[in-house]
Amino acid sequence: MASNRPAPEAPFVPSRPTGETFGHGTVRTDEGPWEEWNPTAESVRPVRGKHRVAKQRGGGFARSSTVLGVGVIAAVSAGGMASANTGKAPVSISMPDLPNVGSLISDDEPAQDAAPALASFGSETTDTTTQATADAGEALRSRIMAQAESQQTQIETKAKAAAEAAAAKAQADAVAKAEKEAKAKADAAKEKAAAAAKEKAETARLAELATQYTLPTSSYTITSTFGQSGSMWSSGYHTGLDFAAPTGTLIKAVHSGTITEAGWAGSYGYRTILTLDDGTELWFCHQSSISVSVGQEVGTGDVIGRVGATGNVTGPHLHLEVHPNGNSNGVDPGAWLRSMGLNP
Repeated sequence: MASNRPAPEAPFVPSRPTGETFGHGTVRTDEGPWEEWNPTAESVRPVRGKHRVAKQRGGGFARSSTVLGVGVIAAVSAGGMASANTGKAPVSISMPDLPNVGSLISDDEPAQDAAPALASFGSETTDTTTQATADAGEALRSRIMAQAESQQTQIETKAKAAAEAAAAKAQADAVAKAEKEAKAKADAAKEKAAAAAKEKAETARLAELATQYTLPTSSYTITSTFGQSGSMWSSGYHTGLDFAAPTGTLIKAVHSGTITEAGWAGSYGYRTILTLDDGTELWFCHQSSISVSVGQEVGTGDVIGRVGATGNVTGPHLHLEVHPNGNSNGVDPGAWLRSMGLNP
């Protein structure tokens, strides 16, 4: 690092004798005689490590170097003026070696060398700002992405829960439907089984009754049924069931009971009434002859008379009527016989 150039010699050095009054009539015995002292690089070593100016960036360098240069020039000028005014020998001023500042004001290096430093400072500042902006943008992006991912996770969780609920509901509905169908099948099977059991029981009952009941005659033909309308009957309709058969065909007791009437009955001709144990009356009409008497006990299949054509008839036949509990109004003899296991 180069030192400052020696100060130029003063143009005039006044001299004064020893003991001369200098300034305001005062004698300065401690002054002079004076000799010129011009410090050089060899006599004054630069103080290293001191007076270092911290390196600044940007416009700070330009301002610092300018101020320092102006200060040095002012100091040098002041030194020269002091030497001229006091009459003292000119003093050469040498600046200590300041590596960080001298490089900016040295005559050996052009002044524009500070520009790269300033440019570098600006570039570094721009890079720092850009990096900070990039970091802030990346942080914001990360937050947005994390928030979006959280929202997507919530949506997927809700969708999964909804799908699981729908699947559970569908499964529950399927189970309920299967249970309902199974119950319906079970009920149907139960009803079918009950109906079969009932039918079986009825068949057994009828079979049992068939051993206790019998048809009133044989070798017959059904010529008129219950409820058939016509002018031949005084009531306007047929009140019994007609078994047409040759005269003299045997008439048998349908079931065991007691003979409560036997004789002539007007339009019914010769009639026999057999009363069963439950109070049902069986009327056997138009007989050619009667084989029993009132109060007689008869069993199933006993002969009680013979087919004839007495009373209001158009030909030989057995007219059979059924009166439950002895009522005057009868019921269909064909249905009653079927209920007893017989098929007329």
